[in-house]
Amino acid sequence: MAVYARILRTPGVARVVLATLIGRLPIGISGLAILLYVREVTGSYAAAGAAAGALALGGGVGAPFQGRLVDRRGLGMLLPLAVLHAAGLMAVWAAGAAGAGTGLLVLASFIGGAAIPPVTSVLRSRWPFLLTDRPELIPSAFALDSVLVEVVFVFGPLLTTVLVATVGPEYALIASAVCVLSGTALLLRTLRSRPGPELADPGSSARGLGALAAPGLRVLVFASIPVGFTLGSIEVVLPAFSEAEGSKELAGVLLASWSLASGVAGLAWGVRGTHLPLLRSHMRLAVLLPLAIAPLAFATSPAVMIVLALLAGLPIAPLISSRNQLVERLAPAGTATEAFTWPLTALVAGVALGAAVTGVVVEAGSWSAAVGVAVAVGLGGAAVVAGGRHALAPPLAAHG
Repeated sequence: MAVYARILRTPGVARVVLATLIGRLPIGISGLAILLYVREVTGSYAAAGAAAGALALGGGVGAPFQGRLVDRRGLGMLLPLAVLHAAGLMAVWAAGAAGAGTGLLVLASFIGGAAIPPVTSVLRSRWPFLLTDRPELIPSAFALDSVLVEVVFVFGPLLTTVLVATVGPEYALIASAVCVLSGTALLLRTLRSRPGPELADPGSSARGLGALAAPGLRVLVFASIPVGFTLGSIEVVLPAFSEAEGSKELAGVLLASWSLASGVAGLAWGVRGTHLPLLRSHMRLAVLLPLAIAPLAFATSPAVMIVLALLAGLPIAPLISSRNQLVERLAPAGTATEAFTWPLTALVAGVALGAAVTGVVVEAGSWSAAVGVAVAVGLGGAAVVAGGRHALAPPLAAHG
């Protein structure tokens, strides 16, 4: 933990981390809050699912454009985006309270999702500048970031559940709006006077294809879809196993175990794994992810599944951390923020696709069959990385 203490003791870093943690909480709050709120006001799971899906779709579609906007116009664009996201959440609340139809609820959710400020990508693009005097800590900082994502996805739904149970789902929407506004404002205040990636000039690669002009980045984007598919599949498989065992409550334990293992492995990776050759390690982690989930298909009891879920979670944070390191090295000048949004968007798209396909497979076959599909798709993602390794290698040589 001394490595992470050194990172957080670097002047200004702890405030930036706190700001991005608060600003990212809506990622773990808004989807569940909209799902529960729309279900309450409409009485329809279909309407609730459509609204939550629109929020996710808006986030996936909007993220690269937001990243490019920040690259071209500067950090000042974050606050208008935060205001628009908060307004979208409040519009969902107002539309529901007024008895509006599903269409308006879905539209408000999409607008809110499309305006989520890219604070995650901003932080990732600025690690080299925050740690400019301690470059040896940058790989560990990316690992710390991957663990913070796990914190958001654990604490966000927990906070939402508490608010829904005590005061109502609309207050979870309010909490999400407060988090995005306060976190973004604090981030701006902390970063405004600090150096960051150079803004794109009129002739920069931020025009046209933008960050996707880098072939290696395109490889990582395509490889992130199968990774997301695998993660989305497990999010369905574990609850399906729990239901088959006659204990729906078991799903929470399994999912928490899975996330916990990822977080612990991420911390360990930030201390040990970052000293290994980056591309070779990333390729191995890409293969290890599907291989680690394969044993889930053979679980014979809840106790066995808990152990297997822990093992399945171990490669996730190290894989994402190493992928972010590659993105940092691959991003063309003037596209740093946008570059980090593309693999994330692909990952989210893969999660949605994996959850949808796995649901069909579970209905038609079994949860264990769905694990087999996830393993096959995950290995396909590893093949994409292996096939594109030459596009990923040049920036490594340039960085020593």
